[in-house]
Amino acid sequence: MTTSRRFVMDTMLGKLARWLRAMGYDTLYFRVAQDRSLLQLARAEARTLLTRDARLARLAGAGGLLIRATEIEPQIVEVVEQLALAPSGEGLLSRCLECNALLEDRLKESVRGLVPEYVFVTHHRFVGCPGCSRIYWQGSHADRILARLERALGSRAPKGGADFPRPF
Repeated sequence: MTTSRRFVMDTMLGKLARWLRAMGYDTLYFRVAQDRSLLQLARAEARTLLTRDARLARLAGAGGLLIRATEIEPQIVEVVEQLALAPSGEGLLSRCLECNALLEDRLKESVRGLVPEYVFVTHHRFVGCPGCSRIYWQGSHADRILARLERALGSRAPKGGADFPRPF
């Protein structure tokens, strides 16, 4: 089994894709994709193909992982355990949850009018997605992500600091 830190997901694993992105893993997900295209992409870019389709997992061979769990927390545990991942706080919330791009710091003034006025006044650090233009800031959403990862992964959960952005 490969221990790639780059993934491509089949259409049944959209929630898991977001959670892997939240942990900082480069994770491609398409709402509509042909099995052949996913296999080609996985091989061409040295990505692990994660799927709920047993046939597709067999076709992917060592470059794939069949996800057996149906709920998100057990799916996260399954991926971390089966691929021997060691999520760290370093990459936590460094990718856009929607499009997978690496987030970039934004000057506060540049987000005026793009975030609610209260958020603009009360927050000082903002990051943005160069792919889909979403703006993120530190807030309770990041705390909930960390808490859910800790609940799912226990001692294997990434430890984050206090300066993580929150999706807008």
